[in-house]
Amino acid sequence: MNIKAFSVLTGLSPYTLRYYERIGLLKNIQRNTSGHRTYTNKDTDWVKFILRLKETAMPLENILEYASLREQGDVTQSDRQYLLKEHRKNLKSYIQSQLEHLTALERKIEFYESQKVS
Repeated sequence: MNIKAFSVLTGLSPYTLRYYERIGLLKNIQRNTSGHRTYTNKDTDWVKFILRLKETAMPLENILEYASLREQGDVTQSDRQYLLKEHRKNLKSYIQSQLEHLTALERKIEFYESQKVS
């Protein structure tokens, strides 16, 4: 598919897709005979994974490291697993912190609701 269709499918702008290619997150993007990028289902799966990492607050530097390891093949599986486990640990900590904030907000709301004068 062309960059416009891929952009719609992934929710990323063509500018962002070109940027990801420039910094090495997207590699080996095929080109048609006129030189336009053509994306595959494999590219779609990879971009969806990148977006999941981004949406869970993995730093771009770590995503780039993961991408570099991925490109090196199966020999780096344990390194990639380690990166993901570290990210999971950070994500769980973040979620726990947010749950604590939510609990505090709910208590404050309950306090205000208990103070209402009928």
